[in-house]
Amino acid sequence: MPSTANLNFTALLRECRLKETRHILLTTQIPPVRSSTYLQPLQTCISKKTLSEGNQIHSLISHGKFAFATSTFSQNNLIDMYVKCGSLVDARKVFDDMKERDGFSWNAMIAAYRRHGYPYEALTLFHQMQRTVIQPDQFTFASILPACAKIRALKQGMDIHQSIIERGLLSDVVVANALLDMYAKCGTIHKARELFDIMPEKNLVSWNAMISGYAQNGVLDEALRLLNNMGRPDVISWSAVIAGYAQNGFFEKALEAFKQMQLAGVKPNSTTFASILPACAKMGTLEQAMDTHQCIIKGGFLSDVVVVSALVDMYAKCGSLCKACELFDKSSQRDVVSWTAMIAGYAQNGFVEKALETYKQMQSACVKPNSATFASILPACAKMGALEQGMNIHQSISESGLLSDVVVASALVDMYAKCGSIHKAQELFDNMPNRNVVSWNALIVGYAQNGFCEDALKLFELMKQSGTYPDHVSFACVLLACSYAGLVDEGCKYFNGMSDSYCIIPTIDHYVCMVDILSRAGYLGETLNFIIKMPIKPVVVVWTCLLGVCRPHKNIELGVFSATLLFELDPKHAATYVLLSNIYAEVGRWSEVKMVRRLMEDRGIKKLPGCSWVETHKMVHVFCAGDRSHPQTQEIYAKLEKLSFEMMAAGYFPDSRLALNDVEKEEKELFLYHHSEKLAIAFGLLNTPPGTTIRVVKNLRVCTDCHAATKFISKLVARQIVVRDSNRFHHFKQGQCSCQDYW
Repeated sequence: MPSTANLNFTALLRECRLKETRHILLTTQIPPVRSSTYLQPLQTCISKKTLSEGNQIHSLISHGKFAFATSTFSQNNLIDMYVKCGSLVDARKVFDDMKERDGFSWNAMIAAYRRHGYPYEALTLFHQMQRTVIQPDQFTFASILPACAKIRALKQGMDIHQSIIERGLLSDVVVANALLDMYAKCGTIHKARELFDIMPEKNLVSWNAMISGYAQNGVLDEALRLLNNMGRPDVISWSAVIAGYAQNGFFEKALEAFKQMQLAGVKPNSTTFASILPACAKMGTLEQAMDTHQCIIKGGFLSDVVVVSALVDMYAKCGSLCKACELFDKSSQRDVVSWTAMIAGYAQNGFVEKALETYKQMQSACVKPNSATFASILPACAKMGALEQGMNIHQSISESGLLSDVVVASALVDMYAKCGSIHKAQELFDNMPNRNVVSWNALIVGYAQNGFCEDALKLFELMKQSGTYPDHVSFACVLLACSYAGLVDEGCKYFNGMSDSYCIIPTIDHYVCMVDILSRAGYLGETLNFIIKMPIKPVVVVWTCLLGVCRPHKNIELGVFSATLLFELDPKHAATYVLLSNIYAEVGRWSEVKMVRRLMEDRGIKKLPGCSWVETHKMVHVFCAGDRSHPQTQEIYAKLEKLSFEMMAAGYFPDSRLALNDVEKEEKELFLYHHSEKLAIAFGLLNTPPGTTIRVVKNLRVCTDCHAATKFISKLVARQIVVRDSNRFHHFKQGQCSCQDYW
């Protein structure tokens, strides 16, 4: 039977919980109680995760001045309560205030730090423990080894291995498994296997740790061999092998292993699906994606936020945004992974404005972006040329402490470069604590696209000198720079050096760059010969590249030849018809222009309309040719009319050859005045202070008339105008362009 004192104590606790006040605890005289009396309320706090009530019990014990209040047993219970209620700060305060600590005290705090993602703190505490009379036991080692694995602290892990041997604990299967897992995760898979082979006792965890280790380290054949040698592989073993295949790029093998797992009668779990769904996404096969989705439904995993996030990502990467959006909208729990999947899906499928809108919604939902989110949204800013929004995201990255993340920092460099702010890109690159080949490539291509081609080539040489090995993208970047600058000899040197010096086999991208370098420089015969001798079958983009240079070089015969081949390869490719029309219009052959247009109409092919974007006050405004939908339409057209008179007076003459209509000259000129980039520039002039740089992005290549007009405008208004077309950047200043009229 409980004593009266204990009954009073329990009643007081109940009253405290009801009134939620500390006043009673501090002023009421409580009869002496035993330490065991408060254990049950503490256990209730742990089971219900009610930290506030745990705090009240702690306060009661402390202020009541009970004899047991400072006992190691009581304080260990308080540490246990705080840890399990998620308050490591309170647990550590109790730990630091203890007069005497035992093994439980040290183990509880070390395990808490490790489990809550603080491996360095766990290791620090472990080293402090070693300096006391308390010796680490099997529980200590089982907690500290995963902390070493987390931060790949191999040296400290090996020292702990020696301590385990000295204490005769290597025969403990739990300790041995933790040690094996540590070696595998630190990349020393041979040490893990040595340990595995001498273990006197192995359990399912041992086999799974070894299989997972092989899979994580890319030794997939050995992982599969071990899997086949087990008495009965479970879902963990199969999932490890599937994840290993998927993470190392063997997507078909991952799918094959997934099917074998099902045939073996092993039911997949959420980890399995989280591994197989990215493989489906990489394969891009919607049928396989939908089959896997059905397995998830049957398994009852649609409520798992990790699985749903992976599903959203898979559908987005397979191009089925409607399905991705449907899943996302139905999800009751949306974490950072699912939000990021939607942002990336919109950005990768060309819905850039929707990606930016979703990012803002994510912020409104108070979901904190991670490195993957930033790496997904920054390319969307780059695509739109949304520099102001990109700068805001830069600020968020700095506040999140992710500026040292090489992937995020590289995406930032790329964003600034593609928004025309190459000096900001360079500044960011210079301050990066770590750089990889992606970082270098982003800056090199940025300099090339912005017209600083010689700087791009110098950067490439600096990258090699820094010890960073160039990849196939690096060579595509330098070839692009050679193309923009008309550096034929240099381009040939880099192209040949790929395989001769770096053993990199040229891809179709490199061949396209070479076609562009040769043809734009006027070596049309050599270009045709190069294409014929290519070891890769020429694709649409190769012949389109050649067709595009036939107009400025007035080579109708080669243009018709290229167009004929393109009609066979892809009769729906609208650019072929447009480029062929341009060639005929260049020499005034209007009957052929009409013939090509009629062919387009008969085949139901529509020309991609020219659109331009300009950002003001953190908003992106879109204009199409002849657009009259903008609220400021009247002011925009009035501004253009005023500019046209001023340009004419300064010596500008419209290039009416680009108006592909057999109509009166005045009508052609009026058509040219209303091109999308001119509308965007006029809007920018109306809505930004004098002297501000105007940045315009266009979805098509800038025409010769708009190029000439923008040079005049930049001088008349004393502004720098940066235009990024589908090909490159044009920095207009004081009547000159950075491309030097070579584009």
